[in-house]
Amino acid sequence: MLKIFLFLLMLWFGAWPAGSALGAAPSPSTGTSPPAGLEEEGVYLLIDKSENRLTVIVNGRAAYGFPVATGRTKDPTPTGTFHIVTKIVKPWYVRKQIPGGDPRNPLGTRWMGINVPGSGGYQYGIHGTNRPYSIGSSASSGCVRMHNRDVEWLYRHIPLGTVVIVRD
Repeated sequence: MLKIFLFLLMLWFGAWPAGSALGAAPSPSTGTSPPAGLEEEGVYLLIDKSENRLTVIVNGRAAYGFPVATGRTKDPTPTGTFHIVTKIVKPWYVRKQIPGGDPRNPLGTRWMGINVPGSGGYQYGIHGTNRPYSIGSSASSGCVRMHNRDVEWLYRHIPLGTVVIVRD
């Protein structure tokens, strides 16, 4: 079943004309390698903070890439290997009590929480933004911001449990 899913995912990526960047997967830095076997067969997300880029890796090859914003120097995005543990449509911004769907909500239209130790998948995540001009810079409080259209695509195609590698 996994092989069928991966095959269909690869077909989907192959049919995606704009922005496809098929080639060898970027090499993760020391300490942020994918779990054994995942490089050859599987799907994971690689977030490169130095390039502010999220790459979807399928069977060891870069299949699709997105520009992102990562954490500021005082609020860095944690590095390491994590998993997507929560997915929320129109997330509520608790810190300022801004409901999901409100244009003032800095989390945008989707939230994909990652299991940074001690966070429960609700403190750090990959999410949309109401500040699209920040994409491509180090501007967040530690999360990974994406254009709303990009995070909506990612949300539809990347399941819970997917490995997320964040490197400097």
